[in-house]
Amino acid sequence: MHTAHGAQYTSRACADVCRRAGVRQSMSAIGSSADNALAESFNATFKREILQGRKHWSSEREARIDAFRRLNRYNTRRRHSHLGQRSPIAYERALDTTSTTLAQAA
Repeated sequence: MHTAHGAQYTSRACADVCRRAGVRQSMSAIGSSADNALAESFNATFKREILQGRKHWSSEREARIDAFRRLNRYNTRRRHSHLGQRSPIAYERALDTTSTTLAQAA
C-alpha cells in the first residue's frame, strides 16, 4: 500500500493491520506530491475499469479473480502512450534486450 505521510497511515494501528493482512507499506517522499502520482494514476485507472457500473461481486473469490484479470490485462495487453503504445511487459522486455545487448558489446 503506497501512501502519503498522513497520521492515519503512519500510526502503529495502521501498521499492525497491514502486517496482519500481509500488506507491505510504502510512503511517498516528504513534501513530494509527484512521488505519488504514478500510484494515484494507476489506482484511478484500476478503479474506473474494475468498478465502473459494478455494484457487487457474489464472493470475495469472484472479486479477486476479476481484479487479477484486469491487472493481467493491464500488464500484458493494455497499451500505454507513455511507453510508445506498448504494454508494460513488452516495454520491460525491450529494456532487458537492450541491456543484454549493451552488456555484451562492452
